[in-house]
Amino acid sequence: MALSRSALAGVYCALVTPVDAQGAIDRAAVRRLVDSLLAAGIDGLVPVGGTGEYPALSPRARREMVEATVGAAARRVPVVAGVLAPGFADAVQAGREFKAAGADGLLLITPYYTPPTQSGIRQYFDAYLRAVGLPLLLYEIPARTGIAVAAETIAAMAEDGSIIGMKSCNPDLGQFIRVLALAADRIAILSGEEPFFASQVGMGAAGGILATANLVPRLWKQIYMLASGGDLRGALERQAELQPLLAAIFAETNPGPLKAAMAMADLPVGDPLLPLSPPARDTLARLQAVVPPALLRERAAAQSGPNAAR
Repeated sequence: MALSRSALAGVYCALVTPVDAQGAIDRAAVRRLVDSLLAAGIDGLVPVGGTGEYPALSPRARREMVEATVGAAARRVPVVAGVLAPGFADAVQAGREFKAAGADGLLLITPYYTPPTQSGIRQYFDAYLRAVGLPLLLYEIPARTGIAVAAETIAAMAEDGSIIGMKSCNPDLGQFIRVLALAADRIAILSGEEPFFASQVGMGAAGGILATANLVPRLWKQIYMLASGGDLRGALERQAELQPLLAAIFAETNPGPLKAAMAMADLPVGDPLLPLSPPARDTLARLQAVVPPALLRERAAAQSGPNAAR
């Protein structure tokens, strides 16, 4: 499907990468996961991002995961593949592979290790779009890359047409408000941080790309419907119910605890890949205490439908 700015709305799931005991892509588990997410009302899928363990996968495994996701989605929702390569040539190669695999768009991280200027970031995305030819979302996550993109740069990229959206993982809410003011009329701005999701949608974000939507998609869809419908207080109250779960899942580097939580929820997706390892005993104990209550809320949400408010 042709990915447009208007399609970048609601709750997109930053997919985990299901693997078997040998670390190979588990296509059957991918299909089960995708089917469950779409049944819950998820609006789009984002494989092989950070939650999808892009750096730990081989190029062949990344393409296979994108192909498996595209096949399972069967054009029901957009598939936006993550490209987390630090340099241009590797990123272009990955993007071309994902395009051939059927991705509708790409979530392209800012180049890192060799820090670019703001002008260099603009040139990078413009050249990448011309080289690959798929719609691009800017992925800004300065805590991981050390690169923050100025609001003015994002606005210029929106004006250039090099991006149609962005995933914001920048905790600076003042910066987020400035990006909304300068660029929200031209690109879809998506929250990438669960703790800020309701607030950012209430401010004007089009939606979000969320890791824990793998586990509790209906709850996130309800929070989105509340916040986008003008009931920010209700959205924040519902999001607060998830705080113990979020604290446990992000107690270690994502997606280690998330994969363990999914196993507890009868959604096994295998272990995390090196350099990550299964969660420590204390983290597992925290998860065991909070996952069952979260699943009860998720089941209640399933009974009332993904768009129900309470």
